[in-house]
Amino acid sequence: MVVTLLVIVTAAFAVSPIRDAATLTAVDEVRLELSSAYLLLSPISAVLDTISLLTVGQHIALIVWAIVLFAGWRVWRNRRSADSLSLGARLRREALATLALVAGIVIVYAAVALLPRPMAQLLATDDTVMSVDFHSHTRYSHDGRPGWTEEDVRDWHRAAGYDIAYITDHASYEGAERGIAANPAEAGEGTMLLQGLEAYFHGEHVNVLSAGRVYRGITTPNLKDVDEQALALASFINSTSPVVIQTIPANLAHVVASTGPGQPGVRAIEVVDGSPRGLSQGRRDRARIVRMADSLNLALVTGSDNHGWGRAAPGWTLFRIPGWRGMTTDSLSRQLERALRDGRRQSTRTVERRVADGATPLSIAFTAPVVAWRMLTTLSPDERVMWIVWAWGLLLLGRAWRQFRSRQPAAA
Repeated sequence: MVVTLLVIVTAAFAVSPIRDAATLTAVDEVRLELSSAYLLLSPISAVLDTISLLTVGQHIALIVWAIVLFAGWRVWRNRRSADSLSLGARLRREALATLALVAGIVIVYAAVALLPRPMAQLLATDDTVMSVDFHSHTRYSHDGRPGWTEEDVRDWHRAAGYDIAYITDHASYEGAERGIAANPAEAGEGTMLLQGLEAYFHGEHVNVLSAGRVYRGITTPNLKDVDEQALALASFINSTSPVVIQTIPANLAHVVASTGPGQPGVRAIEVVDGSPRGLSQGRRDRARIVRMADSLNLALVTGSDNHGWGRAAPGWTLFRIPGWRGMTTDSLSRQLERALRDGRRQSTRTVERRVADGATPLSIAFTAPVVAWRMLTTLSPDERVMWIVWAWGLLLLGRAWRQFRSRQPAAA
C-alpha cells in the first residue's frame, strides 16, 4: 500500500529523467528510451541506476541512513518482543542481524558495480544530432577493470545510446587503437571509438584528443604529462591545434584556458563526470563551471569516466552536425575536434540523468528521502505500472508462502 501510494502521488510531480546539464532545463533533441527488459526489472533498474549516480557524500549518507534505520528497527523489535533469551543469546542474535545488514549493503553495491543489466538508452529525435562521451577507460589504464576490453567499452556505450566514445586511458594508446581498428566502416552504423589520452597538465588531469594518433610527442615519453612546450608549438596554428579537455574533479583555480594561437591550454571542460568524486564537484560547482565556460569561451562536455563498473550513463554531449553519418573514423574525429576548437562554448549541448543533487548540507542530511523522491518523480508511466505490479506480486507471493508453511505438518 505504501509503495502504491508513493508511486501514484509522485506521478503528480513527474519530471523528465534527463535535462540540460548547464541550464537545468528540458531538452527536446533527445529522449531516454527504456527497453522491455529494463521495464520488466523497473524497481531494480531504477534503484541501481540511482545509486550508481550518487555523489561521495550521498553514498556515505545513504549508508548512515541504512545503519540508523536498522538500529531503530532492532530497538523497536526487541522492545515489542518478550522472549526469555539470555543476554548472550540476544547479543549473538544482534550480531547476526548486524552481519546481515553489512552483507546486504555489500551485495547492493556489488550489484551496482558488477550486475549485468539493461541500460537506459539516449535516442536522438533528429538525424543531425550525435551523442559523444569524451572520457572512458579500458583495462590498459592502471585503474581500469581487469579484463575490460575495448569491445566491452563499445558495448557499454552502445547500450547507453552513445554514437561516439573517446577512449582516454592513462599512459596508453593500446585500448583506443584496438577499438579504432574494429570500428564500423561509417559513422552511424554503430558506436565508434576514438582516441585520446588522460594526462597531467598544470597538476590537473586533462584529456588530449588524438594525442597519439595525430599529435605525437605532445606528452612526456612516459605519456603521463603534457609537454607544455610541445603543446604550445602544436597550438601555434589555431585551425589544427590540439583539443585539451579539463576533467573534474579538479582545482578550478588551476585551469589554464587557451586564449589564442600559440597559447597552450584547455578548450573544453567537463560539467558532468561519472566518477563519484566527479559527480560531487559537478553538482556542487555547476554554476562556477558554467560561468568559467562562458567567460573563458570553453566548450562544456560530459564524460562517463567509466572504468568498467556500473551500468548507468551519467551524461551525454550533443553535437548537431549535418552529414556526420557516413563519415570515416578519422573524418569524424577531425570534425568533432574542429567543432570544439572553432565553436567552443556554442559547439555543444550537455545532457545529464536527473538525480537529487545533494549539493547542500541539508540535502545530504536527508539523502534517503530526497534521493528516493527524485527517483520516483522521474519514473515513466510504464515504470510506475511495473512498480505496482512488483509490490503487489511480492506481497501475494509472501502470503502464499506463509500459507503453504502453515499447512505443513509439524516436525515430530
